[in-house]
Amino acid sequence: MARKKAVPVEEQEPNMEGYGLPETEMPDGTYEFPEGLPEHTEGMESPSADGMNTPPEGLESEEKDVPPGDLSDTPPEDTGEPATDFPEAMESAEPASEDMADPPENTAEDSAESIPEETAGVIAPAPARPRSDRQSFFDLDFNELDRDLTAEERQEWNSIYASYRGRSALTGTIIGVDPHSINIRSRETGQMERQTMYCAIVIPYRVRVVIPAAEMWEAGHERPDFVLQNMVGASIDFIITKVDRESGFAIGSRRLAARSQRYFFAHRPALRREGARLKCRILSVGPRRCLVECYGHDLNMTQRDLRYTAIPDLRNEYHPGQELDCVVKSYDPEKEALRISVKETESNPFEGAELRHPAGSRRQAVIAGKYGGGVFCNLPDGTVCMCNYSYQHEDSDFLVGDTVILVVQRHERDKRQMYGKILSKW
Repeated sequence: MARKKAVPVEEQEPNMEGYGLPETEMPDGTYEFPEGLPEHTEGMESPSADGMNTPPEGLESEEKDVPPGDLSDTPPEDTGEPATDFPEAMESAEPASEDMADPPENTAEDSAESIPEETAGVIAPAPARPRSDRQSFFDLDFNELDRDLTAEERQEWNSIYASYRGRSALTGTIIGVDPHSINIRSRETGQMERQTMYCAIVIPYRVRVVIPAAEMWEAGHERPDFVLQNMVGASIDFIITKVDRESGFAIGSRRLAARSQRYFFAHRPALRREGARLKCRILSVGPRRCLVECYGHDLNMTQRDLRYTAIPDLRNEYHPGQELDCVVKSYDPEKEALRISVKETESNPFEGAELRHPAGSRRQAVIAGKYGGGVFCNLPDGTVCMCNYSYQHEDSDFLVGDTVILVVQRHERDKRQMYGKILSKW
């Protein structure tokens, strides 16, 4: 606050410049000075800078009465930081009056001692935040980096840039699976951790795109490493999550692309209705089951879902990257559970089998598999006949893939199955 002094005309205002001491105005217009000071200051020398740091004798008790943290005489420097970074004590402080007199000069030591601990962080500038990968990407000079690229290479990088900017999906083929040490964010703790894991490698043209195993599957639906290692040749969709233009590679996420496809599928009634025909892609194939992907849904399928005929080893009939027609059996939007069937895109060969293969007829067939003492035999038209051995043969006499002669015994329409007996090896 500005000091308002009512000094009589006949009295001369004493020279108190340089002391910085409080003055009290009396009702009669005179001034009361602190104890221990002369009432007249005429002829006194102006205090030096060193004298300002050492208070005169008898003032120790007066300085103790000064409340700590009063910064009205030492305003903090303007750091340019937003007001929201200030402590609460600074937010509630009243603004100084516009007609405030110039504060007395203080040395750096006095200023440091008078600033309380809770306000020390206001004066020091906040450390600069590290730049994110996206900010560094937008600062790149793409004209300079892409100057010497061919038309195919330029198109490839433009597709990668567009996927990174707008989260659009790209399609590529896995050409290999390599172990890499990468930094990933833990889903349990939220902290960045360095882990060694298998990564799918996709090269659209010349740029290597690395997709870590953690970005291949949704949380809670992770697959063993051998599944990813058997996905070489599979066609997948992915979204670019990081671009290292100087090193010439990018990092992608199949998990994000699958999530977008599931959202698209859930909001298209024509796609998810029962009986709708779709396309699915094979990701990995094993002897008895395979993993397929249909609009972002990863589904396990067995031989019963793929063919009406028995298949001894699925790896002999299917391979990663193969695209198949399928039919929607059911869809639960709340659980995002999709059921499809590949074999139902064709007619069941059992229909009309009673006319083509009547009971008592002999037919040529191929042994497709064995299970529980029974033998599955495939007829040329795709009909499956469950057979037993005749009394003069035993199981070791026949192997999967052998051609045999069988006799049809009966048809069961409830089970949609034909039964017979193996007579001899052909």
